[in-house]
Amino acid sequence: MSRQDYIFTSESVSEGHPDKVCDRISDAVLDYLLGIDANARVACEAFATSGLVVIGGEIGLPASGDRPGSERLKDVMGRIPQIARDCIKEIGYEQEKFHWNTCHVLNFLHEQSVDIAQGVEREGAGDQGIMFGYAVDETPDLMPAPILYAHAILKRLAEARKAGDLAMLGPDAKSQLSIRYVDGRPVEVTQLVVSHQHLDPHLSSDDVKAIVKPYVEEVVPAGWINGGTEWHINPTGKFLIGGPDGDAGLTGRKIIVDTYGGAAPHGGGAFSGKDPTKVDRSAAYAARYLAKNVVAAGLAQRCTLQLSYAIGVARPLSIYVDTHGTGKAPDAEIERAVARAMDLTPRGIREKLELNRPIYARTAAYGHFGRAPEADGGFAWEKTDLADTLAKDL
Repeated sequence: MSRQDYIFTSESVSEGHPDKVCDRISDAVLDYLLGIDANARVACEAFATSGLVVIGGEIGLPASGDRPGSERLKDVMGRIPQIARDCIKEIGYEQEKFHWNTCHVLNFLHEQSVDIAQGVEREGAGDQGIMFGYAVDETPDLMPAPILYAHAILKRLAEARKAGDLAMLGPDAKSQLSIRYVDGRPVEVTQLVVSHQHLDPHLSSDDVKAIVKPYVEEVVPAGWINGGTEWHINPTGKFLIGGPDGDAGLTGRKIIVDTYGGAAPHGGGAFSGKDPTKVDRSAAYAARYLAKNVVAAGLAQRCTLQLSYAIGVARPLSIYVDTHGTGKAPDAEIERAVARAMDLTPRGIREKLELNRPIYARTAAYGHFGRAPEADGGFAWEKTDLADTLAKDL
């Protein structure tokens, strides 16, 4: 039996964190290309440092029929630097050494490999790999509490900063929550860390704590922060230089922040900048969708679900379910039920979750999971519309 009394910690980073700046640029490029061609093939990486953003990777626009070097493709490529600048502006960087209007943007995107393209055109997976989904009933969003509320803190602070209420704060920030579990349920925050960039050099750590504390307490469940909670706000003192000027950033370096905060396994593949033919992304979304619906159906309190794929092969090689001793049906039966409930080929996943849409830039910060489904199809993998089907099947 798993431990019931323990402390578990997860961290989050804001949209202004150097790696998240790169994730945002990669996903904004993806959205731009999906807006041109719903079947766009994209694997876009970004690197950012002081005064510089470098973009590289592969793209394909199957519906356009354009040959390499065509005027249309030249025009598409010409738009990429401005997309990066728009992302940096939206995040809020106007620092001397990292400013949306003055940083250099180099674009080295090129056409997708024909070897990869032919496997995808046969509707096989775009690569081999393993993907995990996870859900647990300890929060309304069926997410682990530490990562969910670590995200919520930074998202709320960013909203206030952009609204002009916290103009003294910069875009770069990190949070970390250590939460005590009793009888397997989260009950209190024992340690709370927020490191937030500030623009006023005269602000002390105590000043920053006074600024952020009301917003932290607003989003963490009542009673979880108490007299025993230890606060660590800007524990190194000053935090004036933020973003890529303070530390280089790279797409795909925050995969645990993007998923379950370490509370569940991760297959290893990053999400940002990848179109939905890449099962690193789409199958991870499908795995979360299925695991969440298993829990929402009351079939388990906790569910880990693994899928595996091979390049050029459409159907998953394996489906694995572990309900950690909380299942109301045998795990093997749940495995068979989820396989019946959803077509888990790459095409089936894309069609069921309607993934061929420009909905990805919004996923680049504050987690890909535990978010509310949106009217335009964003976060469709967070729906629980399969719960009744699974419950009836079992």
